[in-house]
Amino acid sequence: MRKKLVVLVVLIIFSFRAAAQTEKVFITDKISDKYAYVDAINIYERIVAKGYKSVDLFQKLGNSSYSNYKLEKAAEWYGELFKMTSDLEPEYYYRYAESLRFICQNEKADAIIEKLRHKSKLLVKKKV
Repeated sequence: MRKKLVVLVVLIIFSFRAAAQTEKVFITDKISDKYAYVDAINIYERIVAKGYKSVDLFQKLGNSSYSNYKLEKAAEWYGELFKMTSDLEPEYYYRYAESLRFICQNEKADAIIEKLRHKSKLLVKKKV
């Protein structure tokens, strides 16, 4: 009986240690992801400075800036993105409008939200 109790206690102790290790890895992954955005922004901005433009590049720049709460830059990059195309996911409309509101361009933000509403109605009609 004592052997079973000792084995049970040892297993419980090792299970707590294993859970603690995975939590530390998860926290460091979050931290490294945040720093990866900062590096990505610098690289993408250098690419734009060289004259390269693409929808994917402006999406990444806008998302990276938005994730780091640099909404002035996010509005700039999303503006460039919307100049190139309007065939985007609804989240880009929302993020662009939110970034515009942050820099007090409310009329432009309202126009973007109106485009999003119109696009949502079209999507609903296609599904029906």
